[in-house]
Amino acid sequence: MKKIQIIEASKHVGEKVRIGAWIANKRSSGKIAFLNLRDGSAFFQGVVVKSEVSEEVFQTAKNITQESSVWVEGTIQEDTRSKFGYEIHVDSLEVIGESVDYPITPKEHGTEFLMDNRHLWLRSSKQHAVMQVRNEIIRATYEFYNKEGFTKIDPPILTGSAAENTTELFHTEYFDRDAFLSQSGQLYMEAGAMALGKVFSFGPTFRAEKSKTRRHLIEFWMIEPEMAFMDQDDSLEIQEKYVAYLVQSVLDNCDHALDVLERDKDLLRKYTSLPYPRISYDEAIELLNKNDFDVTWGEDFGSPEETFIAEQFDKPVFILNYPKAIKPFYMKPHPTREDIVLCADLIAPEGYGEIIGGSQREDDYDALRKQLEAFDLDVSEYEWYLDLRKYGSVPHSGFGLGLERTVTWISGTEHIREAIPFPRLLNRIYP
Repeated sequence: MKKIQIIEASKHVGEKVRIGAWIANKRSSGKIAFLNLRDGSAFFQGVVVKSEVSEEVFQTAKNITQESSVWVEGTIQEDTRSKFGYEIHVDSLEVIGESVDYPITPKEHGTEFLMDNRHLWLRSSKQHAVMQVRNEIIRATYEFYNKEGFTKIDPPILTGSAAENTTELFHTEYFDRDAFLSQSGQLYMEAGAMALGKVFSFGPTFRAEKSKTRRHLIEFWMIEPEMAFMDQDDSLEIQEKYVAYLVQSVLDNCDHALDVLERDKDLLRKYTSLPYPRISYDEAIELLNKNDFDVTWGEDFGSPEETFIAEQFDKPVFILNYPKAIKPFYMKPHPTREDIVLCADLIAPEGYGEIIGGSQREDDYDALRKQLEAFDLDVSEYEWYLDLRKYGSVPHSGFGLGLERTVTWISGTEHIREAIPFPRLLNRIYP
């Protein structure tokens, strides 16, 4: 008898198979028991008919508890009533590990309770579907950058300097000196681009930002490409192509997960159409002021402003060329205006906010050194970074995409805490 995973059921219709699974839920009557089975690949129904199995098997099915683990043997059949489309008619049921008083029952539970039991909440069908979408985005990311001729570079997690705001760094000791958990791999990726042309990183980043919004995590994952001989316009083309590729990959490979999440697939398909609209920061300020937002030039946008701007378009939208004063030291000034820089944020539709931040990098040695001094940064900590402008400097650009924000948007999930297996929030480091 062949041992299979639930996700493979369509290939074994009419065959007798063996599956290792957990009991997600069950219901039974005097003559039939329905077991909601999950094995990590998918969920489907096991049907146990009293007249077709031994009394021992039927009593086991009738009395088995939620999240007990089992070996199931039976015949795969089509099930047109379910979204999954298949079920197993059970002949044999063997308990592997009994589950007693499983805390997450089919009733409603509060968010804090579910977060305290995140290690168990991950087993639910919705959380399972979100993790499938996350996995597909990760898989598609590697596929996209490999196709585009990028080389993966792994920047360090422990660093001696900041890429952006030093107040958002987690401090630690590195033997006899200070060190910090990385808030971005970007500076190191620039070195990689000078060596390999087009590179990307994919790793954890940390922000000691005391924020409780539905868009923020303390620890999250970033995809950070960096490209030599590319200006900001070149970078924008890569960004929109990449995001459309991710959405299409999820549509192609996570159909059932999107059904579980009740995600509007027709809406997602709109996001695969290129190009994405673009609006300058100046135009965004004008748009907001005309619609009763109290925002003055030089201020950054918050969630309400980003959501309103996104609502004016039916696809992700780039906001271009923010004021120099509110952006990091490494961004290149606009060629005709010193008060703005060559940068862009990509704002996702449906109120999900910024998913990408990117810019053309300052490639002039003297100008970058002045910026470091203006930001009151220790220039000696950045000598290696300045070297990139001393030895064959070229125009180069890059960006960072937040994995969890992208998962939240594509999956249609309300809060970013569900887009990562074990979220680290302002007041949560358990479990």
